[in-house]
Amino acid sequence: MFEVLDNNIDSVQGGKPADYEQPLNERMRTFLRLEFLYQQLLYNSEFETDWATRATTASLLEILAILTRGDVRSEICKELDRQIEGLQRYQTEPEIDSRRLDTLIRNLIISRDDLISVGNNFLQPLKDSEFLNAIKHRSAIPGGTCEFDLPEFNHWLRQPFSRRQQDIQGWIEIIRPLCDAVLEMLWLIRESATPVEKLATGGMYQHSMQKDVQCRLLRVSVMDDSRWYPEISGSQHRFTVRFLEWSNINKRASQTSEDVPFYISIC
Repeated sequence: MFEVLDNNIDSVQGGKPADYEQPLNERMRTFLRLEFLYQQLLYNSEFETDWATRATTASLLEILAILTRGDVRSEICKELDRQIEGLQRYQTEPEIDSRRLDTLIRNLIISRDDLISVGNNFLQPLKDSEFLNAIKHRSAIPGGTCEFDLPEFNHWLRQPFSRRQQDIQGWIEIIRPLCDAVLEMLWLIRESATPVEKLATGGMYQHSMQKDVQCRLLRVSVMDDSRWYPEISGSQHRFTVRFLEWSNINKRASQTSEDVPFYISIC
């Protein structure tokens, strides 16, 4: 039965958990990369320094590169439809919080409809921007966006923050329907799985999926101050978690021989 969970491991282990995620198909890899870049873009866009604006622009161009490699918009719409259909099956279940479920479904429908309404060519203003294309072209060269290579870019970076922010917000609004839909969808996927406590014997844990279980994302949680970190490999059918012990950047991490308790969510 579908439940929206807090996935709060703090109360179980008495500390702050650190989550490590592994996508198990190409669609999830794309979604996680978009989430990473979008959050990075939004974070840097709030700061006034020209270095933060450079980082914001770089994130935008990387998002654009992902979105122009395939029909990501269509993939997100399909995933939203699948999530909506899955949630609607539980509307008649007596133990479900119907009010919260209806809110989730309504938010997903709004996200899907917003994404459909922007049309297939919603990225065209970004693709046609000579300003962004010049930065994109020079970004392939190490140090290619320095002042003597792109004087127009550097002149723009010297403009008041309010002026730069106006342009940045215009760019963000173009990608916002898609990126916001990705964030909402990933949140729902993560929260739909219950963390289960496991033990990696000798630093290794292996798991085979049941044939009727569809897994798209693995989440391994350990304590934030743990000296171990997981290395996850596998597919939708089986996966392996190896815990490596890290000491410093000058020494390669190696698999621990100790038994490691951890939590895993199969989403």
